[in-house]
Amino acid sequence: MANTFTQLDIQLVFAVKGRQSLIHRSWKDELYKYISGIVKNNKHKLLQINGMPDHVHIYIGYHPTQLIPDLVEKIKTSTNAYIKRNRYCPFKFHWQTGYGAFSYGRSQRDVVIQYIINQELHHRKKTFREEYLEMLKKFEVEYKDEYLFDFLDVNSW
Repeated sequence: MANTFTQLDIQLVFAVKGRQSLIHRSWKDELYKYISGIVKNNKHKLLQINGMPDHVHIYIGYHPTQLIPDLVEKIKTSTNAYIKRNRYCPFKFHWQTGYGAFSYGRSQRDVVIQYIINQELHHRKKTFREEYLEMLKKFEVEYKDEYLFDFLDVNSW
């Protein structure tokens, strides 16, 4: 639409089904490149991507011509097929149902990028459950425990 201007930064967070640590270091960079391609092909701008063996953070400059649930579904279904096709994982790989989507202002961009880059350091002190619940509280997102990801009590990475 002419004369429409937006600046929308969104962090997407989702986990491997059952919170299994299936994203292996040997192929995670290839997975992230593949996700980057999906993001770009859908008119969004990848700002940062990183994660842990059991979850991923994708920070994008969001283009409002696509609904966020459609983008997340595209990323999940495409990466499931990609992982299977390349035989990266000896186990059945699937993402859990659901995701988190959190918006940030332009002035917060550098802080969010550094946060995502430092996932491994961050998770030495905090589990994914603690991290995710903290994000929900920080953004004042109401939730019911039964609709959260299947969290394991053990830090399995």
